[in-house]
Amino acid sequence: MAKDQASRQRLSGVGHNEAVTRALLLSGAGAYADPWHDFPTTSARIAEVVGDLGIEVRTDDDLERGLAGLSSASPDLLIINAGNPESNGLTPAASGAARKGLADYLATGGPVLAVHAAANTLPDVPEWEHAIGGRWVRGTSTHPPRDQTTIRIRTDAHPIVAGFADFEVDDERYSFLRTASDIVVLADHEWEGRVHPLCWAREADGVRAVYDGLGHGPESYDSPERRRLLQSSVRWLTQA
Repeated sequence: MAKDQASRQRLSGVGHNEAVTRALLLSGAGAYADPWHDFPTTSARIAEVVGDLGIEVRTDDDLERGLAGLSSASPDLLIINAGNPESNGLTPAASGAARKGLADYLATGGPVLAVHAAANTLPDVPEWEHAIGGRWVRGTSTHPPRDQTTIRIRTDAHPIVAGFADFEVDDERYSFLRTASDIVVLADHEWEGRVHPLCWAREADGVRAVYDGLGHGPESYDSPERRRLLQSSVRWLTQA
Protein backbone atom coordinates (compact mmCIF):
# COMPACT_ATOMS: atom_id res chain seq x y z
CA MET A 1 0.00 0.00 0.00
CA ALA A 2 2.76 2.46 0.93
CA LYS A 3 4.63 1.68 -2.29
CA ASP A 4 1.48 2.23 -4.40
CA GLN A 5 0.76 5.54 -2.67
CA ALA A 6 4.33 6.78 -3.15
CA SER A 7 4.20 5.82 -6.82
CA ARG A 8 0.89 7.65 -7.34
CA GLN A 9 2.24 10.76 -5.63
CA ARG A 10 5.37 10.71 -7.79
CA LEU A 11 3.42 10.46 -11.05
CA SER A 12 0.79 13.03 -10.10
CA GLY A 13 3.38 15.61 -9.12
CA VAL A 14 2.40 15.75 -5.44
CA GLY A 15 5.16 17.52 -3.57
CA HIS A 16 6.40 19.29 -6.71
CA ASN A 17 5.98 22.98 -7.40
CA GLU A 18 4.10 22.06 -10.57
CA ALA A 19 2.29 18.88 -11.60
CA VAL A 20 4.77 18.23 -14.40
CA THR A 21 6.22 14.81 -15.09
CA ARG A 22 9.93 14.98 -14.36
CA ALA A 23 12.70 12.70 -15.53
CA LEU A 24 16.25 12.43 -14.21
CA LEU A 25 18.72 11.34 -16.89
CA LEU A 26 22.03 10.04 -15.55
CA SER A 27 24.68 10.20 -18.26
CA GLY A 28 28.01 8.39 -18.41
CA ALA A 29 31.09 10.42 -17.45
CA GLY A 30 34.28 9.84 -15.49
CA ALA A 31 34.40 6.21 -14.38
CA TYR A 32 31.11 5.59 -16.16
CA ALA A 33 32.28 6.83 -19.56
CA ASP A 34 33.96 4.52 -22.06
CA PRO A 35 35.92 4.79 -25.32
CA TRP A 36 33.05 3.66 -27.54
CA HIS A 37 30.09 5.83 -26.60
CA ASP A 38 29.56 9.58 -26.89
CA PHE A 39 27.33 9.80 -23.83
CA PRO A 40 27.05 13.62 -23.75
CA THR A 41 25.67 13.65 -27.30
CA THR A 42 23.37 10.65 -27.00
CA SER A 43 22.06 11.83 -23.63
CA ALA A 44 21.24 15.19 -25.20
CA ARG A 45 19.31 13.39 -27.93
CA ILE A 46 17.44 11.28 -25.34
CA ALA A 47 16.56 14.42 -23.40
CA GLU A 48 15.27 16.03 -26.59
CA VAL A 49 13.09 13.05 -27.55
CA VAL A 50 11.68 12.64 -24.03
CA GLY A 51 11.25 16.40 -23.63
CA ASP A 52 9.09 16.46 -26.76
CA LEU A 53 6.47 14.62 -24.69
CA GLY A 54 6.20 17.62 -22.39
CA ILE A 55 8.35 15.96 -19.73
CA GLU A 56 10.89 18.02 -17.83
CA VAL A 57 14.27 16.31 -18.19
CA ARG A 58 17.22 17.09 -15.93
CA THR A 59 20.58 15.58 -16.89
CA ASP A 60 23.33 14.79 -14.41
CA ASP A 61 26.70 13.45 -15.61
CA ASP A 62 27.64 12.17 -12.14
CA LEU A 63 25.90 8.80 -12.03
CA GLU A 64 26.58 7.99 -8.39
CA ARG A 65 25.68 11.48 -7.19
CA GLY A 66 22.42 11.24 -9.09
CA LEU A 67 21.56 7.87 -7.59
CA ALA A 68 22.44 9.02 -4.08
CA GLY A 69 20.19 12.06 -4.48
CA LEU A 70 17.14 10.25 -5.87
CA SER A 71 15.16 10.61 -2.67
CA SER A 72 15.47 14.40 -2.60
CA ALA A 73 15.14 14.79 -6.38
CA SER A 74 12.04 12.56 -6.45
CA PRO A 75 11.86 12.14 -10.23
CA ASP A 76 8.90 10.47 -11.91
CA LEU A 77 11.26 8.54 -14.16
CA LEU A 78 14.89 7.48 -13.88
CA ILE A 79 16.79 7.20 -17.18
CA ILE A 80 20.33 5.82 -17.30
CA ASN A 81 22.66 6.11 -20.30
CA ALA A 82 26.10 5.16 -18.98
CA GLY A 83 28.97 2.69 -19.19
CA ASN A 84 31.02 0.39 -16.99
CA PRO A 85 34.10 1.38 -14.93
CA GLU A 86 35.71 -1.90 -15.99
CA SER A 87 35.94 -0.48 -19.51
CA ASN A 88 38.41 2.05 -18.08
CA GLY A 89 40.45 -0.56 -16.21
CA LEU A 90 38.78 0.39 -12.94
CA THR A 91 37.33 -1.86 -10.28
CA PRO A 92 33.60 -1.12 -9.91
CA ALA A 93 32.85 0.26 -6.48
CA ALA A 94 29.52 2.06 -6.36
CA SER A 95 29.18 4.06 -3.17
CA GLY A 96 26.88 2.93 -0.41
CA ALA A 97 24.90 6.13 -0.85
CA ALA A 98 24.37 5.42 -4.55
CA ARG A 99 23.24 1.88 -3.89
CA LYS A 100 20.87 2.98 -1.15
CA GLY A 101 19.46 5.76 -3.31
CA LEU A 102 18.67 3.32 -6.10
CA ALA A 103 17.23 0.72 -3.71
CA ASP A 104 14.99 3.29 -2.03
CA TYR A 105 13.77 4.62 -5.40
CA LEU A 106 12.89 1.12 -6.58
CA ALA A 107 11.20 0.32 -3.27
CA THR A 108 8.71 3.12 -3.92
CA GLY A 109 7.91 1.80 -7.40
CA GLY A 110 10.02 4.30 -9.33
CA PRO A 111 10.07 3.42 -13.05
CA VAL A 112 13.33 2.93 -14.93
CA LEU A 113 14.44 3.38 -18.54
CA ALA A 114 17.85 1.86 -19.33
CA VAL A 115 19.34 2.82 -22.69
CA HIS A 116 21.91 0.82 -24.70
CA ALA A 117 25.16 0.63 -22.67
CA ALA A 118 23.14 0.81 -19.44
CA ALA A 119 22.94 -2.98 -19.74
CA ASN A 120 26.64 -2.88 -18.84
CA THR A 121 26.68 -0.25 -16.11
CA LEU A 122 26.71 -0.72 -12.32
CA PRO A 123 28.18 -4.25 -12.51
CA ASP A 124 28.62 -4.41 -8.74
CA VAL A 125 25.00 -3.46 -8.02
CA PRO A 126 22.81 -6.56 -8.48
CA GLU A 127 19.70 -4.49 -7.83
CA TRP A 128 20.30 -2.79 -11.19
CA GLU A 129 20.22 -6.01 -13.20
CA HIS A 130 17.20 -7.18 -11.25
CA ALA A 131 15.37 -3.94 -11.92
CA ILE A 132 15.88 -3.90 -15.68
CA GLY A 133 15.79 -7.66 -16.22
CA GLY A 134 19.07 -8.15 -18.03
CA ARG A 135 22.80 -7.55 -18.27
CA TRP A 136 25.75 -7.45 -20.66
CA VAL A 137 28.09 -10.27 -19.60
CA ARG A 138 31.80 -9.76 -20.22
CA GLY A 139 33.25 -12.52 -22.36
CA THR A 140 29.80 -13.65 -23.53
CA SER A 141 27.85 -10.66 -24.80
CA THR A 142 28.89 -9.06 -28.07
CA HIS A 143 27.46 -7.35 -31.13
CA PRO A 144 27.88 -7.19 -34.91
CA PRO A 145 29.39 -4.03 -36.40
CA ARG A 146 27.17 -0.96 -36.30
CA ASP A 147 25.20 -0.76 -39.53
CA GLN A 148 21.93 0.18 -41.17
CA THR A 149 19.71 -2.64 -40.07
CA THR A 150 16.12 -3.77 -39.70
CA ILE A 151 14.72 -3.92 -36.18
CA ARG A 152 11.99 -6.51 -35.85
CA ILE A 153 9.03 -5.45 -33.73
CA ARG A 154 6.87 -7.95 -31.86
CA THR A 155 3.74 -5.93 -32.49
CA ASP A 156 1.32 -7.97 -30.37
CA ALA A 157 3.65 -8.47 -27.42
CA HIS A 158 2.93 -5.35 -25.37
CA PRO A 159 1.02 -2.02 -25.44
CA ILE A 160 4.31 -0.16 -26.02
CA VAL A 161 4.60 -1.60 -29.53
CA ALA A 162 0.92 -1.81 -30.48
CA GLY A 163 0.60 -0.53 -34.05
CA PHE A 164 4.36 -0.52 -34.68
CA ALA A 165 6.05 -2.15 -37.65
CA ASP A 166 9.62 -3.22 -38.37
CA PHE A 167 11.91 -0.27 -39.10
CA GLU A 168 15.38 0.66 -40.29
CA VAL A 169 17.97 2.32 -38.09
CA ASP A 170 21.72 2.95 -38.11
CA ASP A 171 22.71 1.35 -34.82
CA GLU A 172 24.48 -1.34 -32.85
CA ARG A 173 22.70 -4.54 -31.86
CA TYR A 174 23.67 -6.06 -28.53
CA SER A 175 23.59 -9.86 -28.55
CA PHE A 176 23.95 -12.75 -26.12
CA LEU A 177 22.78 -10.67 -23.16
CA ARG A 178 21.76 -12.37 -19.93
CA THR A 179 18.03 -11.80 -19.47
CA ALA A 180 15.39 -12.60 -16.86
CA SER A 181 12.76 -15.18 -17.73
CA ASP A 182 9.88 -12.73 -17.32
CA ILE A 183 10.91 -9.95 -19.70
CA VAL A 184 8.45 -9.08 -22.48
CA VAL A 185 10.46 -8.67 -25.68
CA LEU A 186 9.41 -5.64 -27.72
CA ALA A 187 12.02 -5.85 -30.49
CA ASP A 188 14.65 -8.34 -31.54
CA HIS A 189 17.23 -9.09 -34.21
CA GLU A 190 18.86 -12.19 -35.63
CA TRP A 191 22.60 -12.78 -35.70
CA GLU A 192 24.79 -15.86 -35.84
CA GLY A 193 21.77 -18.10 -36.17
CA ARG A 194 20.05 -16.87 -33.01
CA VAL A 195 17.30 -14.40 -32.19
CA HIS A 196 18.41 -11.81 -29.64
CA PRO A 197 16.10 -9.57 -27.58
CA LEU A 198 17.02 -5.95 -28.18
CA CYS A 199 14.31 -4.01 -26.36
CA TRP A 200 12.05 -5.30 -23.62
CA ALA A 201 9.64 -4.31 -20.86
CA ARG A 202 9.38 -5.78 -17.39
CA GLU A 203 7.18 -5.41 -14.34
CA ALA A 204 8.49 -6.95 -11.12
CA ASP A 205 8.22 -6.05 -7.44
CA GLY A 206 5.97 -3.12 -8.33
CA VAL A 207 8.57 -1.54 -10.65
CA ARG A 208 8.08 -0.85 -14.34
CA ALA A 209 11.25 -0.98 -16.41
CA VAL A 210 12.19 -0.79 -20.07
CA TYR A 211 15.53 -1.72 -21.55
CA ASP A 212 16.08 -0.05 -24.93
CA GLY A 213 19.17 -1.56 -26.52
CA LEU A 214 19.23 0.97 -29.34
CA GLY A 215 21.00 4.32 -29.09
CA HIS A 216 24.69 3.60 -29.61
CA GLY A 217 25.30 6.91 -31.36
CA PRO A 218 23.41 10.07 -32.30
CA GLU A 219 22.52 8.62 -35.72
CA SER A 220 20.15 6.21 -33.93
CA TYR A 221 17.94 9.16 -33.01
CA ASP A 222 17.70 10.27 -36.64
CA SER A 223 15.22 7.42 -37.16
CA PRO A 224 11.63 8.64 -36.60
CA GLU A 225 10.50 5.11 -35.71
CA ARG A 226 13.28 4.71 -33.18
CA ARG A 227 12.29 8.01 -31.52
CA ARG A 228 8.65 6.92 -31.54
CA LEU A 229 9.57 3.64 -29.83
CA LEU A 230 11.47 5.51 -27.13
CA GLN A 231 8.55 7.86 -26.55
CA SER A 232 6.06 5.00 -26.38
CA SER A 233 8.22 3.34 -23.74
CA VAL A 234 8.31 6.53 -21.70
CA ARG A 235 4.53 6.92 -21.91
CA TRP A 236 4.07 3.40 -20.57
CA LEU A 237 6.64 3.91 -17.82
CA THR A 238 5.05 7.13 -16.61
CA GLN A 239 1.49 5.93 -17.29
CA ALA A 240 1.00 9.09 -19.35
